[in-house]
Amino acid sequence: MRTPPPFAAILSGTPDEVDAAFYEALQSGDIAKLMACWADDEEIACIHPGGARSIGPVDIRASFEALFAHGASIDARPQCLARWHSSHTAVHHLVESVNVMTSTGPGTALVTTTHVFHRSAQGWRLVVHHASPGTPQDARAPERAPQVLH
Repeated sequence: MRTPPPFAAILSGTPDEVDAAFYEALQSGDIAKLMACWADDEEIACIHPGGARSIGPVDIRASFEALFAHGASIDARPQCLARWHSSHTAVHHLVESVNVMTSTGPGTALVTTTHVFHRSAQGWRLVVHHASPGTPQDARAPERAPQVLH
């Protein structure tokens, strides 16, 4: 029987594949898979909604471990994705729909998120995750003007 490739090897594809793996890891509460999405660099950065900036893999891991405390996962679903890709950098700007428990029962929070990816020898990896509280207006698909030159 063939052994499946390690999770990090799966991430050698596109920024979209790394983004999908990031959300799968959030939804399953899997810190190892989540950290495999990040670049191996001391300058990577993460900002959670209303939270302080975490720099480097040790701080970022600790911030997600706190969010995953007691076996919890984060039911965040990306929507309204806008992409910009070049040969070695990609930026995804999106809205996350996050299922949360409120004082009145289950609800949905919107989070405006930017992911920056860098292509390295290891493939595409996340270098910045910046999330801020969103509004219902953010959940609407952006209107795009026709792109016409001349």
